[in-house]
Amino acid sequence: MQAAARYSVAYREGINTRPVPPIEGLAAAVPRFRAPLSDHGMAADQVIEHIVRDADPGLNQMSSPNFYGYVLGGSHPAGVAADMLVAAWGQNATSSLETPAITGMERAVCDWSLDLLGLPPDSGVGIVSGATVANTQAVMAARNALLAKQDWDVEGTGLFGAPEIPVLIGDAAHSAPFAALRYAGLGARRVTRVATDADGRIDPAAFEKALEKCERPPLVILQAGQISSGAFDPFELLIPAVHDAGGWVHVDGAFGLWLAAVPELADRVAGVQLADSWAVDLHKWLNAPFDAALCIVRDRAPLVASMSARGEFLPEPTAHWEPSDSTVELSRRARGVPSYAILKHLGKSGVREMVLRHCRLAEYLAAEVAKVPGLNVLNEVVCNQVAIACDPSGSGDKNTMATLSIIQKNGRVYPTHGEWHGRAIIRVSIINYAMQKSHIDLLVSELTSGWQEVRRQNEFA
Repeated sequence: MQAAARYSVAYREGINTRPVPPIEGLAAAVPRFRAPLSDHGMAADQVIEHIVRDADPGLNQMSSPNFYGYVLGGSHPAGVAADMLVAAWGQNATSSLETPAITGMERAVCDWSLDLLGLPPDSGVGIVSGATVANTQAVMAARNALLAKQDWDVEGTGLFGAPEIPVLIGDAAHSAPFAALRYAGLGARRVTRVATDADGRIDPAAFEKALEKCERPPLVILQAGQISSGAFDPFELLIPAVHDAGGWVHVDGAFGLWLAAVPELADRVAGVQLADSWAVDLHKWLNAPFDAALCIVRDRAPLVASMSARGEFLPEPTAHWEPSDSTVELSRRARGVPSYAILKHLGKSGVREMVLRHCRLAEYLAAEVAKVPGLNVLNEVVCNQVAIACDPSGSGDKNTMATLSIIQKNGRVYPTHGEWHGRAIIRVSIINYAMQKSHIDLLVSELTSGWQEVRRQNEFA
């Protein structure tokens, strides 16, 4: 354990001096580990040395402030330190009776997050592994509530013969809610996909027409933070209409919901607190270590009805909030503790400063990129996401992907790819806790030099 701690600290102290992407690929990395298991084993300290030595060239420096891919937080050091305690304590965090200290910290995370995000303080909250599970649990709670209104006990009877639940979702929604609909047995292809505007926001007129066609109370899934543009659906306009129709509104707010915590930015998500459920990642903008997210449901009853699984071997239920009643897991690590450490360390002002700083850095990046001939920002920057494409004349997508390839191979910064309105893009997510203006300046320099190299190559092709 002491050796692992030393190696961990050394890795994080040196992360800014390393190339961001792995220096070797699957063909080299995987065989090193997939050797036959020995009969006699190895001393524990040698195992740790083996892991550190052999894993090192295959690590992607996702905690680096120069990593801009996939909207991933940078695993804040306070959270990483607390995560070491979590592993050492070895607590199964599903019982408040047996792990009271963990329950206390996780309850605080729920309370503090609801307060920061401006959501109802008595909401039911489950601390889960990520936004996909958070979305899935919320969809299952919605399924329970909407069918209960029609006198159908889905938990006991299942979905065979159940009344239909219409589902409306924006055409530019993330894949996670579609996965949630599949996992909940509602199907991903039977939904009504509502037209969106140029930045991925649901079009109110198209939504009104789709809502009018619903013959039963619908499940409506809205979005706080489109994955490429960062855009937000018009919550204030859409949510009351859904409630008038007796429906349930769920918000996929994996990263964008955090803007509700920042007074200077909260108007961009105005009305989001009117929804019935929300999914938000802690390992994104809070920068908690993987895995950590929140499934939040205004009325806790359908969440508990959907999630709880009590057996005779478990402790008797108490009047206290039970962690296992809000998640699909009966065995899980104390994943809320690192988030407790980060929130305790940052406080409200620290969280708000970080989110605001990232959004301002995104605006700065867009302005600097716009100065480079041939580089184009394709989205209105309202959050931390910037979608960049190279000169579309001739071979725009080819040029964009070639530029991204050069940048990634250079290894100084690491944005990732995406697609926006049928065009290949370089997608930049500004979300690491340590990112500052100097990191964005380096990114702009790498974007510029990569694009210039592609132009030179095209001239001599």
